Amino acid sequence: MQLRLKLIDLPLRHAFTISVGSITLQQNLLVELSADGFTGYGEGASGSAYQAFTAPGMLAALEAVRPRIEAESLDDPASLWDRLLPVLGHNRFAMCALDQAAHDLWGKRIGQPVWKLWGLQQRGGPLSNYTIGIDSLPVMVAKLREFEGWPIYKIKLGTPDDLAIVRELRNHTEATFRVDANCAWSVEQTLAFAPELKKLGVEFIEQPLPAGDWAGMKRLHAASALPILADESCLVPEDVDRCAGHFHGVNVKLTKAGGLTPALRMVRRARELGLQTMVGCMCESSVGISAIAQLLPLLDYVDMDGAVLIAKDIATGVRVEKGRPYFPTENGNGVQLLPGL
Repeated sequence: MQLRLKLIDLPLRHAFTISVGSITLQQNLLVELSADGFTGYGEGASGSAYQAFTAPGMLAALEAVRPRIEAESLDDPASLWDRLLPVLGHNRFAMCALDQAAHDLWGKRIGQPVWKLWGLQQRGGPLSNYTIGIDSLPVMVAKLREFEGWPIYKIKLGTPDDLAIVRELRNHTEATFRVDANCAWSVEQTLAFAPELKKLGVEFIEQPLPAGDWAGMKRLHAASALPILADESCLVPEDVDRCAGHFHGVNVKLTKAGGLTPALRMVRRARELGLQTMVGCMCESSVGISAIAQLLPLLDYVDMDGAVLIAKDIATGVRVEKGRPYFPTENGNGVQLLPGL
């Protein structure tokens, strides 16, 4: 196989702010993996909360094992992932980009979409939310109006005025809401907010407490008026079992887990444990979003608006319009780069 790596700068449509930071430019890593005349594409997305895993750092991690990767054969992506884990597992973000590319290449060589090769069937699947980052109330309202007609909005919280934000946004839409505090609340705040948020049409709360507060999450699991979904507390496959009894569901991020291979394992294990399943995105192009879409038949919820949050995409693939995914005819993850990349 031949490996090609490229840093990509993705200007955002608007400044994107969560409780731990704000960005206007997203730098990600694009991975191309080629064999037998086919090329698969994958994306590693950096994140403001995970500064140890920058795009240049992902590139360096993959360059360090380039000879090992290029000497490999692609029997199936999961086996390749397991073989590379000992030498690349310290950087799951880099593994994610490589694993997405391996899946895309795998499907293109065989001539099938990845979801079909997994034995899944597309039956509509969940609709995606559109995410509204923290900002002044007028700006948050303007962001909602800019993307009117979405069935679900995810509202980033973690401010002194969280309930006021949700109340004001409710005045401008009848859509379903989700809220994500990104570890910014306490147990007492969450228990006080949950009944009010439920009245305002919020369907669940994502990661209200710091990732390591398992005792607090156990209290919320028993007493919250709304379901609680894990994000920062559920990064890798080993975390899923611990979430049972502490969360009502898990939000799996491909980038943090290390790609489609571990994400598929995590979602299937969560379903076995009776947990609700969700896959979320970071600010990323249609390369990463198209990979997420392969998991849709296994999900209760999905957040795959990353390519909508950026000002200009770099690829075609699975596109999301007003929450609904549309699949291309291309095999694998369905990705093709736009001219000039």
